[in-house]
Amino acid sequence: MTTSQTMLDASEFLARAESLLGRLESLLPSPPPVTDWKKSIAFRWRKRGLHGHLQPVTHPHRVRLDDLRGIDAQKKLVEQNTRQFVQGLPANNVLLTGARGTGKSSMVKALLNKYAGRGLRLIEVEKQDLVDLAEIVEQVAGRPERFILYCDDLSFEADEPGYKALKVVLDGSIAAASDNVLIYATSNRRHLMPEYMHENLGYRHVEEEIHPGETVEEKISLSERFGLWVSFYSFDQDHYLAIAAHWVKHFAPEAEIDDEVRQEAIQWALARGSRSGRVAWQFARDYVGRIGLKKRK
Repeated sequence: MTTSQTMLDASEFLARAESLLGRLESLLPSPPPVTDWKKSIAFRWRKRGLHGHLQPVTHPHRVRLDDLRGIDAQKKLVEQNTRQFVQGLPANNVLLTGARGTGKSSMVKALLNKYAGRGLRLIEVEKQDLVDLAEIVEQVAGRPERFILYCDDLSFEADEPGYKALKVVLDGSIAAASDNVLIYATSNRRHLMPEYMHENLGYRHVEEEIHPGETVEEKISLSERFGLWVSFYSFDQDHYLAIAAHWVKHFAPEAEIDDEVRQEAIQWALARGSRSGRVAWQFARDYVGRIGLKKRK
């Protein structure tokens, strides 16, 4: 083989290698964008392949604390904890549990809107992304803002990877969590995991005390890592009607709240099998919308 032929073969090889590298680079995910902290007060953790980034929420829900009715005791507890956190004082991770539609998620959003001007920020993390909690904490550590990592409608099976990751971040790692981060979670389950009748067989008597079995202890251990537990309950009819009236007035200040409106609100709740703040809000939107259409005919 001549020297010139060898050089041609080498050039051809390099050209093919460069072409292959170019195709491979086009398949690789682009690096995650740099977080624009001024773009929003709320963010979502998003994954691109193996990498995650904080995506600003363009239009955060602008609910106000004053719009949340029938949960004054719960508001007082969670707002006090949030105020401590915003002011750089010791505060607890919060677990909000109870009946659906009673204001658990809305409370977290309302607190963000009230305290955003004092540096509070919200990062929403889906359950499947809880394995990235340590990475998220690292990204915000050292920033001047105060961050609530928000996990909505949380529940686990014991073998899910996010379950262990959450336990570690809450209180199980040799590394301390950043002091500008708290976790607020909502759930319909007090212990975040399903509970089965057969698990009661694991309870044992020691003298006159009752001790839960290992399965129950494991389930309790996660919720116990939240320093503040706040329970929400279904509304009675009077509370439900008061909330419905508030939202009707919110959407139509000139509306009259008479017996006909209250009866429609009751029928709306019966059709859905629930008296909750969410159902009251949905009724008000439907009622005010229907009345508005009639006036335009």
